Amino acid sequence: MQIYSVFDPEFSEFGKVLEGYDTAELVEAMKKIDMPAEGVAYEPGIDSLEACGIFKELTDNAFGGMPIELGMCWGYNKALNCLEYHRNSEINVGATDFVLLLAKQEKIIDGVLDTADVKAFQAPAGAVVEVYATSLHYAPCRDNAEGFRVAVVLPKGTNTDLDKAAEKNLEDKMLWARNKWLLAHPESSEASQGAYIGLKGENLSI
Repeated sequence: MQIYSVFDPEFSEFGKVLEGYDTAELVEAMKKIDMPAEGVAYEPGIDSLEACGIFKELTDNAFGGMPIELGMCWGYNKALNCLEYHRNSEINVGATDFVLLLAKQEKIIDGVLDTADVKAFQAPAGAVVEVYATSLHYAPCRDNAEGFRVAVVLPKGTNTDLDKAAEKNLEDKMLWARNKWLLAHPESSEASQGAYIGLKGENLSI
């Protein structure tokens, strides 16, 4: 599949690159965290990352004073598997370059999204990448044996455990964690764990 850059005009409907932030301290802090033996790890908030100076800057500027969490998604992944969205933007900063597989919420028809509507975008290490709330995304990808480390910045509490309320509509079936709506591909491990199957077509891989 074609891989665009987050600096290409094609990215403008999915997100933008935020200027003015020094990410060097955050990148070094991410590199000190051991890689998983296999697969992908994720923690919503990591103390050593939130101790970096950029944490307050992102709180005050990028999120307009709202409380946030700064965690990380890291490991080894080349496939789509799922797509998720939140009620807000997500900010990613890579200690490595990485690829995001993205689609638009408006492409979800009757609770299903065709993976043919997914586009790939590569971000360089250190760039501060905002992914809009209307953009579906999931674990970063990297076609490299060294894997990836990507900081994930979200409103505090996002992606944490949730006691689900009674379902009122189809979207409620997608609610997988706090502020996290998930569409799984039938071939994904999330689908085998009971996640809502909302992706059809090829389970894309870079």
